[in-house]
Amino acid sequence: MSPAATRPRGAGEGFWDGLDGSQRAALRRAGRPRHYPARAPLCYQGEDSDHIIVIESGWTKVASATEDGREIVLAVRGPGDLVCESAVLGSRQRSATVTALGPVRALIVPAARFTAFLDDHPGMWMLVSGTFVRRLDDASRRLQASVSAQGARRLALLLADLADLSARHVPPAPDGAVEIAPPLSQEELGSCIDASRETVARALAVLRAADLVRTARRRTTVRDPEALRAFAVNALD
Repeated sequence: MSPAATRPRGAGEGFWDGLDGSQRAALRRAGRPRHYPARAPLCYQGEDSDHIIVIESGWTKVASATEDGREIVLAVRGPGDLVCESAVLGSRQRSATVTALGPVRALIVPAARFTAFLDDHPGMWMLVSGTFVRRLDDASRRLQASVSAQGARRLALLLADLADLSARHVPPAPDGAVEIAPPLSQEELGSCIDASRETVARALAVLRAADLVRTARRRTTVRDPEALRAFAVNALD
């Protein structure tokens, strides 16, 4: 089992977290704030790229539409994350739609101003490159899990990653439990792991029976993140 398969995402890995005060101020001067209501798109798959977005608060999903009209959720992005940047830096059309899961406050920076900001702060190119590498690692682990693990373990790996992500922004409860911050439906969870809603429901039942999670409507609490990750990675050995 490779180290990337078991390494949780640590605190402070968001793009915004890597900027100091003067760099944040410079980027704010280059952009403009914008608010999005729940379910509003931040950008569309296939559109031309003319700006990047930094999420300041709230959660989004990154999804791609297949030729038969299905939606595949590729990732979840939250406070401090950079989105819509790969198309801008690669000078191509956007490959996915980013949609607000709830109210989102964001900073919109035109493409030319963002690249100028990176040129003025050369160390930021490394920060952006590191973001790309982590996202490729995430995609690789997801693919590995999808071909080697059953539904409950695939969902456990996803929830363990979402618990790590959530704990960056909201401290765990006194007993160590972490509530998943992004408000994902069972359909959206299923899309993340290439599974049906029914498979997700069965997997959640397995995880509840193992006392690893608690669930309510659009709310999932990971009771013991380390135990959940151990349950997940056993399938990847």
